[in-house]
Amino acid sequence: MRSPELQATLTPHMKLLPPAISTALLLGLAAIPTMSVAAPVRVEQSATRPVVQVVVVSGSVTSPQSAVLSPSVGGLIERIDVDAGDQVAAGAIVVAMDRELESLDLERVRAEESQARSELEDSRRRFAEAEKVGPERGIPETQIKSLRAEVVRDEAALAAATAAARQQAAVVRRHDVRAPFAGVVSERYAEVGEWIAPGDGLIELVATNRLRFDFRVPQTYYTRIDTDTGVELSLDALPDSSIPGRIQAIVPVKDPGARTFLLRVVAQWDTPLMVTPGMSARATIRVDTGHESVVVPRDALLLYPDGRKTVWVADSSGAETTVHEQRVQTGQEFDGLVEIRSGLEAGVAVVTRGNEALQNGQSVELQ
Repeated sequence: MRSPELQATLTPHMKLLPPAISTALLLGLAAIPTMSVAAPVRVEQSATRPVVQVVVVSGSVTSPQSAVLSPSVGGLIERIDVDAGDQVAAGAIVVAMDRELESLDLERVRAEESQARSELEDSRRRFAEAEKVGPERGIPETQIKSLRAEVVRDEAALAAATAAARQQAAVVRRHDVRAPFAGVVSERYAEVGEWIAPGDGLIELVATNRLRFDFRVPQTYYTRIDTDTGVELSLDALPDSSIPGRIQAIVPVKDPGARTFLLRVVAQWDTPLMVTPGMSARATIRVDTGHESVVVPRDALLLYPDGRKTVWVADSSGAETTVHEQRVQTGQEFDGLVEIRSGLEAGVAVVTRGNEALQNGQSVELQ
């Protein structure tokens, strides 16, 4: 029992004793030493490590491809095969336009091409026969040259007819608007039965694979970030996940007023991410400061209202392990560590658990 407790217990009974005996007894109680119990604490060693500055920036999920699909020819919309939210494969028909008149024109020019081919075959046959007979059998040289010229004209006519047929076939094909890449229809601008002109928007298509993350970073860090800089991504859609990222591109400043540059990051994640373009994202960038410093675990640091920052240092050089409070100046925080710029050296044991109610010189028990 501690002496104050013993004194409190005996005081009521001392009133029954003579004053001299009571005084002597109280003096004896005061001389009994108070027993102290070593406080259990956990310690870790301060160490020297490269200092990393952690920069957190906000951005958004972006798509590598996004386009408003429009026709290259005018016409009447006959069929729309997709709606907002539909997944579309690359090359799939999304809008079909009425092609009846253009198909009839295609039949006509193909017939003209066939006629030109027949005329060329006939002129070649007559020229070959005339050339075989020759002037010595009564065919004048002038007639042979005329037949040769006719062959050349028919060849040119066939080439023109073939080009016209190919052109009309291309016009007919363009009445089907196809998806240039795989993606999701984000918006639909037209309906069946509408007459549209070349260039009118029909649907907006957004690619959802190979998504990237775009962030605006203050220009201060432009020379300190490269493609090897570590990045971790966090998304509101995945609040409990931290996704490793890789810097894909660093785009120089293009907006002088913003004083930022574009950092494009891709996720290093095997499982498909349930995110869509436009979602918000955050990036934690680990910027190398280029120097080393003494660091301690964040739990070792104590903060006071007056701005003081201290750590408790454990000293095991004596018979008992004791602690004393040491004031420090801090720098960057990263990976659960705090940079100590002054007040502490490397290799010192600092208390990380049980440091809330310690006193200078107090004995502790290391856990």
